[in-house]
Amino acid sequence: MTEILCPDPAGNARAALLLQQGGLVALPTETVYGLGADARNSAAVARIYEAKGRPSFNPLIIHVADVAQARRYARWSDLAQNLADGFWPGPLTLVLPLTSHHGLSSLVTAGLDSVAIRVPAHPTARAILERFGGPVAAPSANPSGKISATTAAHVRNGLDGRIDAIVDDGPSAVGLESTIIGLTARHPLLLRAGGVSVEAIEARLGSALDSANGADIIAPGQLASHYAPHASVRLNATKAEPDEVMLGFADIAGDISLSTTGNLTEAAACLFDRLHELDALRKPIAVAPIPNHGLGRAINDRLRRAAAPR
Repeated sequence: MTEILCPDPAGNARAALLLQQGGLVALPTETVYGLGADARNSAAVARIYEAKGRPSFNPLIIHVADVAQARRYARWSDLAQNLADGFWPGPLTLVLPLTSHHGLSSLVTAGLDSVAIRVPAHPTARAILERFGGPVAAPSANPSGKISATTAAHVRNGLDGRIDAIVDDGPSAVGLESTIIGLTARHPLLLRAGGVSVEAIEARLGSALDSANGADIIAPGQLASHYAPHASVRLNATKAEPDEVMLGFADIAGDISLSTTGNLTEAAACLFDRLHELDALRKPIAVAPIPNHGLGRAINDRLRRAAAPR
């Protein structure tokens, strides 16, 4: 049985206790729901891979309560501090070299000498992290490669009976996974577009980010096929074919729309929820064009991976 916990002191305490005992707990965050386990406990982390059906070469993000905790596991730098000052807590993940005595499970890092780390902004996630007192590995709480979960109902539909508990705190506000920036090379590298726009990060840094095209997998979200519905996805469509359902945007209405006004923040927040709705119809999905700037860049990244050959 998967417990459903309320986002209150009793529920948060129960979630922290389950994590301490090596359990799997789906946590609400501002990006998507994450499937959490103690990042220092290899048996617990192995259960994440088993529950999701996730390939073991795909590393995990660890979530911590603050920068002080982050510095225990990652070798810090001025660049890391600059980005943390600008965007933490929030939907930004930094990939940094591991410290020599980090104590993390090698399953979290997929055997690499770097770690992906972030401080979430969601108050319930932060309360659980503070109560737990350690790093929580937490990929998105859905079967591997499928549509990410932005509500507790999405988590239940994909993982009920495979995990110990879900903390139900309503829909995720951002609705897209975190932006991931690699800080292991000479120049900052964009590994995944996400909840913080590339433009905002480049403005903070005062320089352009390098592209990760063709880079080795050193962070989540780099697999070509990901976030996929059961049926096929066709991008940049202006109308649906007779056998398709249409995901609209702006003045292309569709069967349902990401945003009738063309608001990219609204579109990001409801992207995965809309994909879940259309996926339930078990028909091919046509998707209207999305502008490729701001959060649109992250939306298009998810849609390209959803449409990729499987």
